[in-house]
Amino acid sequence: MQHKRVKFIPPNKPRVNFQMVLRKRVEAYFKENNISKYGDFRMIFKTIAMLSMYFVPYALIMTNSFSNGQMLLMTAIMGVGLAGIGLSVMHDANHGAYSDNKLVNTIMGFSLNIVGGCAMTWKVQHNVLHHSYTNIPGYDEDIRDRKVVRLSPDVRHRGIHRFQHIYALFLYGFPSLTWVIYKDIFQLIDYAKRGLIQNVKKEVFILVVSKLFYYAYIIVLPLMVLDVTFLQFLAGFLLMHYVAGMILTVIFQLAHVLEETVMPLPTENDTIENQWAIHQMETTANFATHNRLLNWYAGGLNFQVEHHLFPQVCHIHYPAISKIVRETAEEHGVPYYNNKTFWKALGSHLRFLKRLGDPNIDEATLRTATLADYQS
Repeated sequence: MQHKRVKFIPPNKPRVNFQMVLRKRVEAYFKENNISKYGDFRMIFKTIAMLSMYFVPYALIMTNSFSNGQMLLMTAIMGVGLAGIGLSVMHDANHGAYSDNKLVNTIMGFSLNIVGGCAMTWKVQHNVLHHSYTNIPGYDEDIRDRKVVRLSPDVRHRGIHRFQHIYALFLYGFPSLTWVIYKDIFQLIDYAKRGLIQNVKKEVFILVVSKLFYYAYIIVLPLMVLDVTFLQFLAGFLLMHYVAGMILTVIFQLAHVLEETVMPLPTENDTIENQWAIHQMETTANFATHNRLLNWYAGGLNFQVEHHLFPQVCHIHYPAISKIVRETAEEHGVPYYNNKTFWKALGSHLRFLKRLGDPNIDEATLRTATLADYQS
């Protein structure tokens, strides 16, 4: 089974300049200010902070010197650290944006394997399928059919979807758990069949070794050392992954599955009649960009517009280049979606889930409606 590709063919010639002008202006920003587009000491500090948030509570738990309640709280902190590693460390590294040194990017990207994931399958799903075909049904796996949660108009409507805006947030805590248990394995098999992974034997070896290492230190060793029952251990393990999953899923959902963003279908010839950069603007939104704590912790992923346009630029530069992106978009009549607060973005996401769950709303309306349509 060969991987299908979509071509972007701009129908509107005057707007074609948007991508070229924007790239020139952003390149000029780095050149004129003599700034590297990669990370600096801030990334080193953040890496230490995120890894510490995960491994320090783990080390404290392993001393067996705390009550069950205290250890449970520390597993929740580990979940925050786990999500932080994904958002602020491995994400930039696996995009090649952490450092100008490929080896450093590879090492830091492998931090995902250390905490139970798989860098290779993540790069295929995220870098190749999601970034290339953002919000395109059948291509972007982030909006594929998840049975109980309908994230796209092309997914078959089921009766339970009527209530998804009520229960979806509860389910958002589970993806981290499924990832470390079986998702990577099935993805590796699927991507290998589709020709998306070159050296399959090498990646299988890395996946098996890293999974065994993860299970050894996160499951086997604690059960051998800690004075807890299996159920008590299981509660901590599940809480850690639930916290991480909730943080990761919500942050990613608030960037694409919203009232503002569109989900266009490709033509029969597998083409999207749009420029790639404009497509990214129409399918992506920022949120809470003035929230300093969120900017730091989320690895700039609340600047999702800038990230999708410049994924190989380290996220520490997104606040600065966002001004360039906004001004260029305004000049070319291109949308620039930005929810001012986290809660406004969450509200938009939940309202869209409700509309997706309504069987009386036709697919075309869900696919192309913009925020203006909802407010009219």
